[in-house]
Amino acid sequence: MAAKPDIDPQETLEWLEALDGVLENEGPERAHFLLEKLIDKARRSGAYLPYSANTAYLNTIPVTKQDPFPGDRSMERRIRSFVRWNAMAMVVQANRIATELGGHIASFASSATLFDVGFNHFFRATNANQEGDLVFFQGHSAPGVYARAYLEGRISEEQLNNFRQEVDGGGLSSYPHPWLMPNFWQFPTVSMGLGPLMAIYQARFMRYLHDRGLQNAGDRKVW
Repeated sequence: MAAKPDIDPQETLEWLEALDGVLENEGPERAHFLLEKLIDKARRSGAYLPYSANTAYLNTIPVTKQDPFPGDRSMERRIRSFVRWNAMAMVVQANRIATELGGHIASFASSATLFDVGFNHFFRATNANQEGDLVFFQGHSAPGVYARAYLEGRISEEQLNNFRQEVDGGGLSSYPHPWLMPNFWQFPTVSMGLGPLMAIYQARFMRYLHDRGLQNAGDRKVW
């Protein structure tokens, strides 16, 4: 929808400056209260205010309040490039062996930064004081997780070459599944949106166990 022309810029500026003054001197809660009152008054006076479930995108944290990035951006970007390339090459190489093997390239390529930041700064493994986080990986992005594991030395080049192939224990499953790779994947997350649904129930069940005193969840998180 095209923006409507401002027929009185001076009046608009005065309203915006008034809002800035409230935010600065009385805080966002007061500003929210006043805006709600204005909207209610306008509707009761017969003004047509169309409902909109979406608002203009705005970062939830002002730039001035963001913490500095804790890592080495240049190094992480370089590692991410290697991972993205290896993920693509693994799928392409598998399909050179047999075109019916399929695979997914764009799924991980489009979310590589998200995975990278998660691995580098958020996902935590089990240690002496805390159980590890539970991660429900987007299943079609599995090639990217394998590519990173290869760089970390957790899986071999032979396993990469056997991606999606029928081999006796020396390959990589098409999608996350602990039955096939119990030391690698925590949850099966492919088919009909199972990952997000299971993550919600897993988090609720963990909270139930914690509240009942059956298990101390501590700072363990579900991603």
